[in-house]
Amino acid sequence: MNSSEEIAVSGMSAGRSAMRMGPAELVQAAAMARRFYLEGKSKIQIAEEFGVSRFKVARVLETALERDLVRIEIRVPAELDAERSDALRARYGLRHAVVVESPAEAEETPDPENLGEVAADLLAELVNEGDVLGLAWGRSTIHMAAALDRLPPCTVVQLTGVYDAGTAERGSVEAVRRAAQVSGGDAHPIYAPMLLPDAATAQALRHQTGIARAFEYFDKVTVACVSIGSWEPGISTVHDMLSDEERAHYASLGVAAEMSAHLFDAEGRRVGRDLGERCITVKTDQLRRVPEVVAIAGGQRKGPAIDAVLRSGLVTSLVTDTSAADYLMTAGTTPRSALNRADPDGP
Repeated sequence: MNSSEEIAVSGMSAGRSAMRMGPAELVQAAAMARRFYLEGKSKIQIAEEFGVSRFKVARVLETALERDLVRIEIRVPAELDAERSDALRARYGLRHAVVVESPAEAEETPDPENLGEVAADLLAELVNEGDVLGLAWGRSTIHMAAALDRLPPCTVVQLTGVYDAGTAERGSVEAVRRAAQVSGGDAHPIYAPMLLPDAATAQALRHQTGIARAFEYFDKVTVACVSIGSWEPGISTVHDMLSDEERAHYASLGVAAEMSAHLFDAEGRRVGRDLGERCITVKTDQLRRVPEVVAIAGGQRKGPAIDAVLRSGLVTSLVTDTSAADYLMTAGTTPRSALNRADPDGP
């Protein structure tokens, strides 16, 4: 993230309370503060330079803060909400939570495009050289890939089939290619639909050479990027791919959210496991073993779905917006830590 800390060091005009210090003390305190806060020198180095003990340096720095010689301002870009981010991270026990201001003109729009831009910067922080980056299908991950402008050398693998095989060039296949191009690593796309008519067809496709090669990387993924869908038209690709009868069936099981073609109830428990047998997608137990799983999802309408998926323990980090964050901060009982990644359904 492009956060920064600005330290303003003042001297003789430090304020009424600071004037109780003599001019020599003020000058020395300002010099020590400049060495410590602006030049990055240690207290031991400062002590050696000024011929005092490091304990003396510590006291001077503490006094400088108390008496307003040093003012520390923590700034983040205007579109980031640091307070909500920290509160959301703590509530769900996430490793990272980044909350972006919701667009005023489109508060009800799920997954605003600016989430993808922030997620692109987050991935540049999280991915290390030699990692295997997994990308699942989703509008938010496609926006993220389009915004990528830096990424360490890594292998990029597609974690799900595409929503519509006819739009692969504008969807997750292109997202994988884009990420690999930016990183300079290998790309392993999946040229197959996400949902198949039956389990037998899905199983046959999994054994095709190109798809099987991508599947071999699923257990090697170190950072994954996923989207979250609510169980309603236009916000869940899986919902939109099913027949009316199938939607009604899964709704009767209490489905509240979907992620990578896996369905979850409001408590984060998996439901409708039979659907996964018809899908080209990473398994939930494979996702659970990935060290870092970043979900990108926002919008007030997606609040309950995000809450459900976070409760599943599959996600370690979240990029969302203020609209969804406000819902999540008051959603039901306090959830378990997302870093407690045991399956809530048991073995």
